[in-house]
Amino acid sequence: MNAEVELPYQRDQLYARHRRSVPAARRFARFSLTYFGLAQWERAEDVALCVSELATNALLHGVPPGRGFLLRVRYDGDVVRVEVHDSGTGVPRVADEPDEGGRGLLLVAALSDKWGVDERTPGKAVWCQFEVRSVRDARAS
Repeated sequence: MNAEVELPYQRDQLYARHRRSVPAARRFARFSLTYFGLAQWERAEDVALCVSELATNALLHGVPPGRGFLLRVRYDGDVVRVEVHDSGTGVPRVADEPDEGGRGLLLVAALSDKWGVDERTPGKAVWCQFEVRSVRDARAS
């Protein structure tokens, strides 16, 4: 009856519309993974790279002048979820032609287990998820 309930870990950080925000977001993601106990996880660099790609896309295509973006990193024990929220219009898409741009989302799709876009008012949240079974299974062994 008195079982301990552990809520998911979540860390949020706001960033300005500036190119220095991308490396700062990547550092924040690494710090968050360390905070969650996932610093040595084999997918930690994949998470950091996807944060860079999503933050770059937000700056280039989603953040209107005078605004910023929110990075959310969440861990529930099974999944690490990264979300980048911006207030811009439009929906991100993977490019049809290789020299058209859009390779960042190809990278996110290749490295993560799932990715997508959620509408919000105003703007959107672009997210990706990484399953963490291997960390939990390794700890149990």
